[in-house]
Amino acid sequence: MPPEERRASIIAAALPLLRLHGATVTTAQIAMAAGIAEGTLFRVFPDKESLVKAAICTAFDPAPAERELDAIDTDLSLRDQLIAAVEILQRRVGGVWQLLSMLGINGPLRDADLPQPSHPPPPRRLTAIFEAHRNQLRCEPAHAARMLRMMTFGGTHPRIAEGPPLTAAEIVAVVLDGIRVRPDLDDAEGAPC
Repeated sequence: MPPEERRASIIAAALPLLRLHGATVTTAQIAMAAGIAEGTLFRVFPDKESLVKAAICTAFDPAPAERELDAIDTDLSLRDQLIAAVEILQRRVGGVWQLLSMLGINGPLRDADLPQPSHPPPPRRLTAIFEAHRNQLRCEPAHAARMLRMMTFGGTHPRIAEGPPLTAAEIVAVVLDGIRVRPDLDDAEGAPC
């Protein structure tokens, strides 16, 4: 197996274990999950700490979520496309949060080798979904995408949500319809409350 594929395979095997066990996971457990000898693991990563850092960087990588967003069926309605997008974003937020929580990282990431929090632009596919339905919006598509991302993060992050997370349908309903009673919408279209 080429070195980059082996590295990716080890990280893929490590991530679920890190989310489950945190820093107490052993390199033997990771090697077993990856289907390799423990010595092979140390030929790819010099130590457990570098493997954990690589796993965190992988969890923060937006590319897999972007690929999932790209795969959303554009024949779906705006609401259904957005619900699918929010479900993807919720999985990403949940996975990152669970990993950091299990590793005991509750504050800002200060390690120079770790991805630093930033405020990236909304995923281009999310903006494109809104752009395709521009005539239904009261704001610019990029701003709508930003609001949806903010609602998704706030409604999914356990420390912000204060209780069970909002469902994807609830988040989309609030962004598209607000929380006022709307006689022009029936209950099937997603009254958020």
